[in-house]
Amino acid sequence: MRTELSHTSEGNAGSLALHEDLKLRVENGLAILSIERPEKRNALTLAMWRAIGNTMAQLDARDDVLVIALTGGGPSFCAGADIAEFATVRSNPEQVVTYEDAVDGCCDAIENVSKPTIAAINGFCVGGAVNLAMACDFRYAVPEAQLSIPAARLSIVYGLKGTRRLFELVGISNAKRILFSGDRLDVAESRRIGLIDEVADDVLAKTRASAAVLADNAPLSISGAKAILNGLATADPNLTEEAVQALVDRAAQSEDYAEGRRAFGEKRRPVFRGR
Repeated sequence: MRTELSHTSEGNAGSLALHEDLKLRVENGLAILSIERPEKRNALTLAMWRAIGNTMAQLDARDDVLVIALTGGGPSFCAGADIAEFATVRSNPEQVVTYEDAVDGCCDAIENVSKPTIAAINGFCVGGAVNLAMACDFRYAVPEAQLSIPAARLSIVYGLKGTRRLFELVGISNAKRILFSGDRLDVAESRRIGLIDEVADDVLAKTRASAAVLADNAPLSISGAKAILNGLATADPNLTEEAVQALVDRAAQSEDYAEGRRAFGEKRRPVFRGR
């Protein structure tokens, strides 16, 4: 089932077709995509994995969205994959491949969106939900949040892309501890090893404050830096000197670059438009 949801944004508005267990609001350039399946602690079905990825692609194309946040409704961020449906959607090798492709597609869409992304972790963040959060640029969590990847308790091997994200954030020793044990980490430990970036009592307020700072800066600078950093992290063969130079040239030839120089000379805040 799909529903249409309006929002509070100005400018290039319109509505998005959303999965029934996702909610979206856009305010002051910040799109907040919330997983809303409280009876299952926001566990993700196969359809939801696909829907989140599709929604990210749509948000990336919108001029009124400058920053994207992912959060959960109720007391949980997300309980990861809905294991109850595995008997029908992940019960043979072919289905496993299809399912993992959907998970990778979702997390890749989050990781590769050109705009800054924030995971606002408002409670339990388990299994595949950690992959969702790691695909975001930043992770903020409430003090009572707990994170874990219990794949070893289900005889599941975490995929290459998710394992790479974990390794990059916490290092090999901590990644092994998390994947081998399946133990839950509290916020203090998650922060210590680099799995989360900030702790806040009101995680959405923290997200909004950070989004305001990011939205005030030049979109081409952010998207260019993100593309280069992501390419370095994944050893992307397409990240050539020519590709990087194209990003540099696009910004240097933009209206925003001229606006930035004018604003500096006039001692005022620049007004960037992403072009």
